[in-house]
Amino acid sequence: MKRKVLLSGLVLFSAVLLVFAVIPRGPIRAFSPTGCEGDCSQCHRLNKEDARGILKSLKMVQAEVVNIQMSPIKGLWEVSLDDRGKKGLLYVDFSHKYVLPGPIIEVKTGSNKTLEKMGQMQEKKRVDFARIPLPSPLVLGSPEASKRIAVFTDPDCPFCGKLHAELEKVVRERKDVSFHILLFPLAMHKDAYWKSKSILCRRSLEMLEEAFDQKPVPRVDCDTQEIEANIRLAQSLGITGTPTLVAPDGRVLSGMVPAEQIVQFIQ
Repeated sequence: MKRKVLLSGLVLFSAVLLVFAVIPRGPIRAFSPTGCEGDCSQCHRLNKEDARGILKSLKMVQAEVVNIQMSPIKGLWEVSLDDRGKKGLLYVDFSHKYVLPGPIIEVKTGSNKTLEKMGQMQEKKRVDFARIPLPSPLVLGSPEASKRIAVFTDPDCPFCGKLHAELEKVVRERKDVSFHILLFPLAMHKDAYWKSKSILCRRSLEMLEEAFDQKPVPRVDCDTQEIEANIRLAQSLGITGTPTLVAPDGRVLSGMVPAEQIVQFIQ
């Protein structure tokens, strides 16, 4: 038994020596305390043409490169994108061989750096909130709430259903907030138009939630032009995708975001 233990110890010690033997002598810049020494942009490059080539290889040909800068992590570029009105971020390593979607979390504070940047990007876009007809026929929360947020949504949009669940969390905690839902069926969803019309004909939030849960929605017809009006309104405001939130001051927040970020958005 002692012989086996001694033999195992010798094997482990030899392995450790082998590791140290292959470590190069002299400074190792890749493992310096700051990740790389000095200004990394002096020796590493990623221009918009490079980024567009990467997007093309990822079949993201319609996404526009808005900005490129160093990410919070040295060794990664932060690429800001606009994909038909939807803002997004990607992280590209210095070799241009790897792409990360995020999020980047700061260990010390626990803050989500990706969400923070997304919020900054969204805040730059503003629309004329006064053009949105409120109250809408579908309201999540109290119609008398002092803070009213417009929500452009599509019954066949999976991310819209996920966002709706987050909106429910917000109204449970914040009685001063209501979400006014405007049905905006996207052309890519072939059944979304008639489902939207059926939901509006019934003025039924429950039907919308059943659609989000992929349950059957009864086909209902009535004389209404509200869906067409919502589509024209969204297009005139520059809103091209769902889900999209609009605050009273005109700020826009697109995509599925957690309740915590929604609360920050409406403050």
